[in-house]
Amino acid sequence: MTRNRWQQDMERVLAESAGTVSSLDGILPELGEAIELVSERLRAGGCLIVFGNGGSAAQAQHLAAELVGRFEQERRSIPALALTTDPSIVTAVGNDYGFEEIFARQVRALARAGDVALAISTSGNSPNVLRALDAAREKNLSAIGLTGRNGGRMRDKVDICLCVPSDSTPRIQEAHLVISHILCSRIETSVISGLSRE
Repeated sequence: MTRNRWQQDMERVLAESAGTVSSLDGILPELGEAIELVSERLRAGGCLIVFGNGGSAAQAQHLAAELVGRFEQERRSIPALALTTDPSIVTAVGNDYGFEEIFARQVRALARAGDVALAISTSGNSPNVLRALDAAREKNLSAIGLTGRNGGRMRDKVDICLCVPSDSTPRIQEAHLVISHILCSRIETSVISGLSRE
């Protein structure tokens, strides 16, 4: 690939990424609802339970880490759990019950009244994510979906759907990171007044 062709390709990627992120202003009302819901549940003693596959698994772990650790402010840890981090559980459940159950089984075991499920799937159609949302509904949890394209089947299984208006998986994932950072920032600011310092 020539330098000019390489530059053109990178300029295209940067323009697409910036355009996708800019389009998120169209879901600001839903994002505001999600921030309020999660903040309210966390202040009441609930936990944010996050899950997804592949790149979405990495996003789930990143989001949970920022809340349990620290994002921008020094404060007490905020309860958040990524269901992708224990390989013994994931492989045991996958082996014994099938890959479709790796998140649902954990939701049934770990979720409590007042928790919030945050499901991440760029297509909105990942079978194990959808099963976990069914399990969350069985446990009477509120559910938020972080997705793209047209929201897929996830749209009908969540209370709030944060759907990135793009058909490109890389662009959706980039926008998901921006959304995750907005969530962390606003949740941290909202919840911090209700959490005593350690």
